[in-house]
Amino acid sequence: MTIGQEPDKGRPDPRDTGRERVSRAAYELFSREGVRAVGVDAVIAKAGTAKMTLYRNFPSKDELILDFLQRREQLWTREWLQAESQRRGGTPAEQLLAIFDIFSEWFGRPDFEGCAFLTTMIEVNDKDHPVHQAAVTYLANIRSYIEELAKAAGIGDPGSFARKWHILMKGSIMAAHEGDAAAAGRAREIGELMLRYS
Repeated sequence: MTIGQEPDKGRPDPRDTGRERVSRAAYELFSREGVRAVGVDAVIAKAGTAKMTLYRNFPSKDELILDFLQRREQLWTREWLQAESQRRGGTPAEQLLAIFDIFSEWFGRPDFEGCAFLTTMIEVNDKDHPVHQAAVTYLANIRSYIEELAKAAGIGDPGSFARKWHILMKGSIMAAHEGDAAAAGRAREIGELMLRYS
């Protein structure tokens, strides 16, 4: 199961509409393979729906990608990363550091797929494209969460701190893609120094 994905309950849900099946299928495929590599036919096959069902709910592939990014923010950013960091850390500083503990576990999973916001932003590199803009917005929302924690931790310039912390997060994800199994731990060590001297 991809991080941030709803578990399969093993039985059909009466509320499981065609739109929901398409959205879930796209989420799983786009998370693993990227938004450009996956065509609508693959989404339709995964969802087990008709092509008309997809296009009735998502008039274009871009609309489907935007839905994927919105779903990713809800499942990955809010329900997994933020919730888990808050659960693990008793103070704002501990919650910040917990992000890298969570990442360490994530990087070690066989289904580690990286940051969908980063990969989508790179795949759709036209800065004026709505998909690119959405990916940038969702990354900014993660940074806002970091800034809130930095403020609560009493950091002097929480905005600048959040940008630096977010660079650590994104850098550790890319390093994990390179095969650095200790990337999250290395980022955590730098984070500890940042907290000590901020």
